Amino acid sequence: MILKKEEATSTICLKKKTMNSVNKNNYLIIFPFIFLVLLGLVMISSASIFLAEEQTLDPFYYISRQLLFVSVGLVSMSIFLIIPSSFLLKTDWLLVLISILLLIALFVPNVGSSVNGSIRWIRLGSIGIQPSEICKFSLIIYISGYCFRRASELYSFRNFLKPLTLLSIISLLIMSQPDLGSTAIICLVVVAILFYAGISFFQFSLLSLLMLLLGAAAISTSPMRIARVMAFRDPFDSEVVFGSGYQLANSLISIGQGGWTGLGLGNSFQKNFFLPEAHTDFIFAILVEELGVIGGIILITAYMILFFGILKVAVDCLNFGRVFQGLVCFGTMILFASQSLFNIAVNIGLLPTKGLTLPFISYGGTSIIIMMSLVAIVLRINNENKLV
Repeated sequence: MILKKEEATSTICLKKKTMNSVNKNNYLIIFPFIFLVLLGLVMISSASIFLAEEQTLDPFYYISRQLLFVSVGLVSMSIFLIIPSSFLLKTDWLLVLISILLLIALFVPNVGSSVNGSIRWIRLGSIGIQPSEICKFSLIIYISGYCFRRASELYSFRNFLKPLTLLSIISLLIMSQPDLGSTAIICLVVVAILFYAGISFFQFSLLSLLMLLLGAAAISTSPMRIARVMAFRDPFDSEVVFGSGYQLANSLISIGQGGWTGLGLGNSFQKNFFLPEAHTDFIFAILVEELGVIGGIILITAYMILFFGILKVAVDCLNFGRVFQGLVCFGTMILFASQSLFNIAVNIGLLPTKGLTLPFISYGGTSIIIMMSLVAIVLRINNENKLV
């Protein structure tokens, strides 16, 4: 009788501890997520106002579209919040198949849309769909599911080769656009999930070396990428400052003008047609120019809280034996963290210029919808832990 009471008490305590952990994780994810989305809307409005007026005669063109994208993202979130994570496991192959078909569709005449020499969008009227962003979503789900199903067999060469073959096909299709940045992020996320799932250190080292060699080959065979690397060394050099180093030079000027406290919201000089892609790839530079280094630190802090919350959910899932769910959360965290790090590093001159959006902050429809959907999946997984 005493033992039964002790077991019941222990069970109640464990459930209470689980509930507290789930609620804490929700706070760690929801609050920074809301802050980042709202900050993104404010910064897009500020960074794009002159460009929008010049291009469309409507100064609120880009912010109104971003509000539409966020609204679609909220609808997508509401759907994924009610879909059991087990359903994603059953349909992971379908998500990857759709992604591959969309990537192939880019190269069909009159389907893919070319912007600045890159074929990255499928146009549906005035809306553009970016298949590479959808691939990030589907690969996180599929590779997590594959590792769950083949957990005890990942050490074998055959089972290790299967996900790499899929990754190679998708990488080749994305590189053909061309889009080295998205390819690098996708490869990094997949390798991170495989490592977290338990591949050997030798396999991980081999994959990392292969990625570095392929990245070096992709850069060395492209005159444009070589020029960007050369400009990265000294963007203010007279030979590159008005060419391949123009974006980076103006980004650094923008950050330098901001100082610690910034020029004030809406008071950026560089967004006045000096800094290209001010509302997309280089929005961090505008943010620091207007809100200062302090504003940049607050942004990075919000990201870190979000990453920590998602990682906590991943660890909790693995502790409960929910391997697939844990891998999905871990892959999501790696995607958000690596893309944020790459974008900020490019903006402050630590990496050569590459086109990657800043999660939840940059303008972009497919990107914000996919990332909001991933947040919803993490929240769903976290709340499912209550039932374990």
